[in-house]
Amino acid sequence: MEKKDEQLIEFCREAVRAQSYSGHEDKAAQVMKRHMEDYGFDEVVIDKYGSVIGTINGNRPGITVLMDGHIDTVDVIDADQWKHNPFGAEIEDGKIYGRGTSDMKGSVTSMITAAARLKEKTKGNFAGKVCVSCTVHEECFEGVSSREVSKYVKPDFVIIGEATSGTVKIGQRGRAEVVVETEGISCHSSNPEKGLNAVYMMNALIEEIRKIQPNEHEILGKGILELTDIISYPYPGASVVPSKCRCTFDRRLLVGEDEQTVLRQVEEAIARTQKTHPELKAKVYIAEGHENCWTGNAIQSKRFFPAWCYDPSDKYIATSCKGLEKAGIAYSLSHFSFCTNGSHFCGEAGIPGIGYGPSEEYLAHVRDEYIEIDQLIKACNGFESILTELTR
Repeated sequence: MEKKDEQLIEFCREAVRAQSYSGHEDKAAQVMKRHMEDYGFDEVVIDKYGSVIGTINGNRPGITVLMDGHIDTVDVIDADQWKHNPFGAEIEDGKIYGRGTSDMKGSVTSMITAAARLKEKTKGNFAGKVCVSCTVHEECFEGVSSREVSKYVKPDFVIIGEATSGTVKIGQRGRAEVVVETEGISCHSSNPEKGLNAVYMMNALIEEIRKIQPNEHEILGKGILELTDIISYPYPGASVVPSKCRCTFDRRLLVGEDEQTVLRQVEEAIARTQKTHPELKAKVYIAEGHENCWTGNAIQSKRFFPAWCYDPSDKYIATSCKGLEKAGIAYSLSHFSFCTNGSHFCGEAGIPGIGYGPSEEYLAHVRDEYIEIDQLIKACNGFESILTELTR
């Protein structure tokens, strides 16, 4: 194994050892910042949310390429059931084990390394600018911290480094958290006729909502509207008829669907239900999230993350695929089945992009998460070759 690959492996292991649950990414951020500086990045900054952004400038005019990956991970709630220390970065049978190996510190470290190798190989004689963003809070708020990154970098093309199982992603469904509330009249449950049970009203409304048929996209597939939680108020309701009921629906979005599209479908279901239940009072809205960042700043937004899909003949996408071919890396075109920071970059901001990264998609969030060392190295070579083609 070449020394440069050994350095990449150790970089990945160091990143995994830096526990970085969402909102507590400071240790991982410092690891990324230090390595960018040691690799000779021309500029390294940490933005107000705590994301690390490194830049390498070419000496000729060209496009700005952004490689993006998140450094937060989901929690480890079952550490006693892991065979390997979740933050030990142990190596066994050609695999690095630990939380965040596949999702997605392996990819982030290989992107940083690939950018550094481009600079070393060309001695800065390339066109344009290469940036790597190590974003925070993706696991609970995908695409929101990325808004600061795109304002700062202003990229022409984005590479989302999530695990892609050997494919190149050209799109993804979006996601919205849709909240529906019904209002009743509280009373003692021994005299229910004196009140109006908000749960019964919700039951009737749910049946109508389930008749909604989301659209279908030729590449991304079907939109989805699925109930994920339901709660009544007051709770617990000891001898009390509930005066309010709230449901949350997971709405998987297709290209072109906006907030108005999503809300209008449910509002129409409410109107239909009121024809048979004129006493129904209900409202629908998009949920809002609020998270605290490790920098002390707060991040807040509606939980609406748009879909995106780009034509594979787009010049930057075609050039990226050419880079993989030149590196001898086989691939097929596909789309993400889950949400990524691409919801902002490619959906909200309209920046063309692809998804490409090491490891298998199914390894995200699993017990004894790992990344194969061969895939880590191959992805780094792939990233470097893509950058070489994009910056000619």
